[in-house]
Amino acid sequence: MNIEPIAYYRSLLPTKFGVPRQSGLVAELKGKIVFQQQCYNPDALRGIEGFDYLWLLWGFSLNAKKEGEWNALVRPPLLGGNEYMGVFATRSPFRPNPLGLSSVRLLGVENSAEGLALLVAGADLVDNTPIYDIKPYVEYSDSHVGVRSGFVDNNRWRTLEVVFPVELRSLFGDDDFAALYRILELDPRPQYHDDPERIYGMPFAGFDVRFKVVGSVLEVVEVFELL
Repeated sequence: MNIEPIAYYRSLLPTKFGVPRQSGLVAELKGKIVFQQQCYNPDALRGIEGFDYLWLLWGFSLNAKKEGEWNALVRPPLLGGNEYMGVFATRSPFRPNPLGLSSVRLLGVENSAEGLALLVAGADLVDNTPIYDIKPYVEYSDSHVGVRSGFVDNNRWRTLEVVFPVELRSLFGDDDFAALYRILELDPRPQYHDDPERIYGMPFAGFDVRFKVVGSVLEVVEVFELL
């Protein structure tokens, strides 16, 4: 089976650094799904406004490994990168077929400068991610309340206290700042990093946001506009 992208995702995050580790973790983060010419047909979206959420089937386009390279055992970041789990018991990007599945909130449909697009929120996708299919989220069949979630049940992402100078906060609009704050609060660093002297840089919305983490406090120290 040969599959081709039907659309591409437009995001405020141009690199993997800072991208939420799961969809829905940063509900404030907005993006756009822009359809390719072969799928540029409004009839294909007829009725979609009646759904609050969508499933996206997409590709891990920034994988460091070549397609087809994968390991049976991986180290989930949620476990600190120190414990192995079977690849099919995780959401690791390094899979036999590098496909991702995310649930996103549908905000609307528009004809943008790039063409027909869906406005969504809560995605865990990097900018320019290829989208291979879109399906509606249906609550009666897709929601399972009270079920077990394996090692996830006993491990939660820790949140940080974020210190963001007022003069730097004013560089962002309210919506973008809300998303950025939540991303920083969830600690975008690799889980094995713990260097209080290190300054991290995270591209976001055309800016380089630089911060350091000491204990449970993340402090934004500089914000530069990317040229």
